[in-house]
Amino acid sequence: MDPIKHLEDLERRAELGGGEERLRRQHDAGKLTARERLDLLFDPGTFQETDKLVTHRCRDFGMDAPDQIIPGDGVVTGVGRVDGRPVYAFAQDFTVFGGSLSETNAAKIVKIMDLAVKMGAPVVGLNDSGGARIQEGVLSLGGYADIFLRNTLASGVVPQISAIMGPCAGGAVYSPAITDFNVMVEGTSYMFVTGPDVIRTVTHEDVTKDELGGAMTHNATSGVAHFAVPDDRACLRLIRELLSYMPSNNVDDPPRMATSDPVDREEAALDTLVPASPNQPYDMLDLIHAISDEGAFLEVHRHFAKNIIVGFARLGGRSAGIVANQPAHLAGTLDIDASVKAARFVRFCDAFNIPLVTFEDVPGFLPGTRQEYGGIIRHGAKLLFAFAEATVPKVTVITRKAYGGAYCVMSSKHIRTDVNFAWPSAEIAVMGPEGAVNVLYRRELEKAPDPAATRAQRVEEFREKFANPYIAAARGFIDEVIHPRQTRGKLIAALAGLETKRDKNPPKKHGNIPL
Repeated sequence: MDPIKHLEDLERRAELGGGEERLRRQHDAGKLTARERLDLLFDPGTFQETDKLVTHRCRDFGMDAPDQIIPGDGVVTGVGRVDGRPVYAFAQDFTVFGGSLSETNAAKIVKIMDLAVKMGAPVVGLNDSGGARIQEGVLSLGGYADIFLRNTLASGVVPQISAIMGPCAGGAVYSPAITDFNVMVEGTSYMFVTGPDVIRTVTHEDVTKDELGGAMTHNATSGVAHFAVPDDRACLRLIRELLSYMPSNNVDDPPRMATSDPVDREEAALDTLVPASPNQPYDMLDLIHAISDEGAFLEVHRHFAKNIIVGFARLGGRSAGIVANQPAHLAGTLDIDASVKAARFVRFCDAFNIPLVTFEDVPGFLPGTRQEYGGIIRHGAKLLFAFAEATVPKVTVITRKAYGGAYCVMSSKHIRTDVNFAWPSAEIAVMGPEGAVNVLYRRELEKAPDPAATRAQRVEEFREKFANPYIAAARGFIDEVIHPRQTRGKLIAALAGLETKRDKNPPKKHGNIPL
């Protein structure tokens, strides 16, 4: 046999995966193939494949037939470049045994993950698999555990991004769950631990795959996924954009981007963004877009816990993680979901040297038995722990309300925030004026001939004496009260001044965040 022709034949078989008919079915289902996905993820011509000729070792259940031994074994692995930077990736091939995980399949993925950690480069997993390969029994289960271990060891060392581009069920879901960001494709992807059939048998609930674990279920309800996109192409574009905001590893700085947006640009509309009425909502996204380079903001977890906003922006070309209360939803209160959402994002940014910018307008934690029974104390403490632990540059802007414990939690000066600004409209107090007056002047109000007029007078007095930024500024808890239109310039100058910041936590194995 001609060795060159033999090699070419093996390579051709690997590239065909499960064969032309199954490739056609993949397209008919609205999905790209594993190789097409990698071509769109990487800069053209930069992908270098590894273990292209690996085959499974299972010889039971008819798996030893020639047409059952396919080079590559259902996953394409390798390294390429995204915007010129190396990125490691694996793409499960649903056309080969449903993308099921085998012993050798897992070994290919593990090799890529180990290389990524050694080389200090991100890992992207394109998931499209029917689960563990049943024919291999415990070997496939062991393969999953090998991957989970690498996910855990790589966490906080290199960025890890998972794309769910087809089925992802059973134990397979725990690898994406450990990674930093999950992207799901609407209509073609789903994730769940147990499927609809099992649920119907055990709990008698009737639910579809999409209702149980579709893209919007995990984006809006469970919070497992961070992004929902309409198709494979949009998914891969988003991953490229997401990578552009983060460094390759935990010792690098995020990449700088050239911008034509003036660093001292003022935005006059911000002067009137906060309504005169303290209870009237406004959209914090208007502020974020106004101060960001070219108005660009990549929102993370957009559909989940809408009372808080997290995402990435650039300020003067520098990448920054944005955390902001959203007065347009639940008045911007902190609840269980918002606390967990923001805490996870803060810890990602801190792990990868991305400065944190916080916009604060928070009346407090959401009250109610549902929140208390659900553990708002424990979950709220996660956000407090995350901000307090973070050693990256931290800048906070208080736009309006900063009440009670929520003031402390939202990156206050007292938990090592470097620069704290406030707008003139800021109200910093233990509680809102109305609530404070009801407590402080309860007896006076009970005896007053006109309680409403007396209450209004006391509220105004309280607001003038306490609910303003100048008391905090006099104590040094606020570094500067700024005109809203100056916010962009002030933030960029602050981040530039903090570029050489060096801070560290006491020596320890790790903290005990209240999980």
